[in-house]
Amino acid sequence: MTATADRIELRGLRLRGRVGVLDLERAQDQPLEVDLDLAVDLAAAAASDDLADTVDYAAVCDRVAATVAEGHVNLLEHLGARVADAVLDLDGRIREVAVTVRKLRPPVPHDLSTSGVRLVRARG
Repeated sequence: MTATADRIELRGLRLRGRVGVLDLERAQDQPLEVDLDLAVDLAAAAASDDLADTVDYAAVCDRVAATVAEGHVNLLEHLGARVADAVLDLDGRIREVAVTVRKLRPPVPHDLSTSGVRLVRARG
């Protein structure tokens, strides 16, 4: 994350989406989990206690859900990049975003609880 320590943390956003290269993954939604770290200067909101001075968490979650619902992608890497771009486009105060996307039931023949990726994207 950037030099400023201020950030908004959103953890465990549970969604369903189509991600993967297997026929089953292409045919039906699967459970996903998204974590976000938003680099945002929180000084104004800390002083004012006013929602207008910060990034609206619900709007971020809505944007992520809409992005995941847009349709099938082959790779978690691609979905993570789409989510990061959508979040940065939502509010100009977000300077950087770290996105983690996990499949909660990855289709592998092993006892693997999740598979995922983490991407960091900055404005500019």
